[in-house]
Amino acid sequence: MNCVISALERNWYISPPWKQQMPLLEVHLSEKVYVTTHHAFGYCCGVHLQNNEWVYVVNCECSIIHVTKHQIVGTGRVQSTYLKKPTFVLGDRVMLRCLPHGTKQRLIVGIQLVNNSWCYAVEMMSPTLSQTLNTPNRFALVKEQDLIRVLL
Repeated sequence: MNCVISALERNWYISPPWKQQMPLLEVHLSEKVYVTTHHAFGYCCGVHLQNNEWVYVVNCECSIIHVTKHQIVGTGRVQSTYLKKPTFVLGDRVMLRCLPHGTKQRLIVGIQLVNNSWCYAVEMMSPTLSQTLNTPNRFALVKEQDLIRVLL
């Protein structure tokens, strides 16, 4: 029985939540955007999947806000930055170094800039389990150092 559970768990974490084709991004990381709900400009500093749509993290007027594609307008202007590009991209398969047991492979389902370092969102529990445990967020932000790229 443990083998069946492990196989189901492994397949769950490496199956993309966006089903067959990843939804297109409305804006890119570091792109200048206009936030219609705040009537202000900001820069996209992250993106993650929530309820089957991309949620964008925007640094706007010295605060971090989370918006959907319906609340932003991309300008096409990418801010030049001293930061290196993210090592992983959305949909990359990675392994977690920090898990002592269980399925370590995951998919990158979000990227966010935190304290001038790129962090990556990975799923830590299935939606069914998170509902059962009444946990609002089944994703975790993980530092680049805690991930290893899986070569296919």
